[in-house]
Amino acid sequence: MKIKSDSRKIKKGDIFIALKTINNDGHNYIDDAIKNGATTVITEKGLTEVETIIVPDTRVFLEEYLKREYGYLIESLSIVGITGTNGKTTTCFLLHQALNKLGLKCSYIGTIGFYIDKKIRDLSNTTPDILELYEMFLESYDSGCKYVVMEVSSQAISMKRIQGIKYDYAVFTNLTEDHLDYHSTMENYALAKQNLFKNLKPEGIALVNVDNQYFQNFLLPNNNNLTYGFSDSDYKIINYKLNGNINNFIIDDGIETEYNTKILGKYNIYNVSVVIIILTELGIDKNVIKKIIQELKSPIGRMDVIIYGDNKIIIDYAHTPDAVENILKTVKEMESSNIYTIIGCGGNRDKAKRPIMGSIATSLSTHVIFTSDNPRNEDPNEIVNDIVKNLTINNYEIEIDRTKAIKKGIQKLKNNDILLVLGKGHETYQIIGENRIHFDDREKVLDIIRR
Repeated sequence: MKIKSDSRKIKKGDIFIALKTINNDGHNYIDDAIKNGATTVITEKGLTEVETIIVPDTRVFLEEYLKREYGYLIESLSIVGITGTNGKTTTCFLLHQALNKLGLKCSYIGTIGFYIDKKIRDLSNTTPDILELYEMFLESYDSGCKYVVMEVSSQAISMKRIQGIKYDYAVFTNLTEDHLDYHSTMENYALAKQNLFKNLKPEGIALVNVDNQYFQNFLLPNNNNLTYGFSDSDYKIINYKLNGNINNFIIDDGIETEYNTKILGKYNIYNVSVVIIILTELGIDKNVIKKIIQELKSPIGRMDVIIYGDNKIIIDYAHTPDAVENILKTVKEMESSNIYTIIGCGGNRDKAKRPIMGSIATSLSTHVIFTSDNPRNEDPNEIVNDIVKNLTINNYEIEIDRTKAIKKGIQKLKNNDILLVLGKGHETYQIIGENRIHFDDREKVLDIIRR
């Protein structure tokens, strides 16, 4: 693709298009693009020393250009968009695995990167901008993919990164408190996500979790809607139980079918159910689906279990109140002796959730170590102060140094205990100021255990 919006990726003969985003303006990088070899610039203002095309709105121009040049190829792909505060990554990655196991070649685009048969590369955003998305769609098409499963974030929808993309399936997992620094209110947050459901193909299906209080926002009158959840729905989940290391449950869609999965936790039943429903809607035999569901594995950094003697150390990306509560309740079902939790909150992000997460962690854990997450441009001590300032239970300590916090947590483990290391999951870095410093929770845990 010769048209690019990142001046750093420009090669001789490429076209540079200046796109505006919330935090940046591509017009500031026109000179860099020309230095790197751009022979044409598409802009909203001003002539340049190379061929210049001035348009009223570069984003609208790009959307029309991509449709015209590549739309017929993209139309041949079945695209699944999954949105929600929690569950996007796990649901997408499980569906990606399942489709590939069935020989229905599928790529994945989301938080943990871009995958086709294996990981192709990391991504800077959960949902990249439209130009990068099209590049991945074309890469998927050229690799023989029939399906693309992608996470769709509320910010991406608000910033029009998915403008013009039509979906075969739009899935709503849940909506809980997060990103209010960006959306201000839960209503704005819900309405942003709702826009995904206005972009279904005529024959597309909207799949909505009815157990979430905001579900009505996603049942749009012109869509082909299907519902799922423990409440009355088209696909009703019943008889959930955790048997050792297996989740067992039934889905009733008029016929009751029992499923077993190694993906643990009640909250993960929702994620697995989406996979079952989409495979069912694709006409896959239920006995085949049952077998596939038993084989699925969690994505990296989601309920990632390390055995340490008689104890378990679990690394997870949980970084919202709902996600933290879900994983702690799941761990309580495992009947361990003690639950130790290491957790922090990211800087320059929604401050309202900090005391809520502190309260949940202390009320559901034996002991909590509050530490630094990605402080960004905030003082990590101030972030932790926000977390602990109204706590009524005194079963916690503060250790800002994340390495020392993990070491202290591991040293507490005796017999049949569980240590949760939460907040970063798959991330292999810590953002301090403007710098990304290598930091991998899993790597740290394994290193401390070896020593």
